[in-house]
Amino acid sequence: MEVFAEFLEKIENIQHRERTEEVLRWVSEKYPNLTPVVKWKQPMFTDHGTYIIGFSVAKHHLAVAPEEAGITHFTDEIMQAGYSHTKGLIRFPWNSQIDYALLEKMIDFNIFDKADCSTFWR
Repeated sequence: MEVFAEFLEKIENIQHRERTEEVLRWVSEKYPNLTPVVKWKQPMFTDHGTYIIGFSVAKHHLAVAPEEAGITHFTDEIMQAGYSHTKGLIRFPWNSQIDYALLEKMIDFNIFDKADCSTFWR
């Protein structure tokens, strides 16, 4: 988690910082094969040099970005979970639980779907 220390220190709201650290730690522990990096001032995870998932912090939510293909693939589940989304990110409100099962599905999808990808983005 050291790679994310500077990013986490800049989150002023302690509850938001703790929640963000919890999610980043979960991804790190669940997927030790992924590389944690900070690019464009945002924490993300890569696999063989290709983007898998990224995160950002906003006033009312933790934004999760599995790329547009990940959102498109899981739109129904995202909506069933009650999360709002755009074509680029999903909003996990600070005042609700993280749906780790959905997060896991999105990460697994990207790892599989991008297994032969040789670029950072799709």
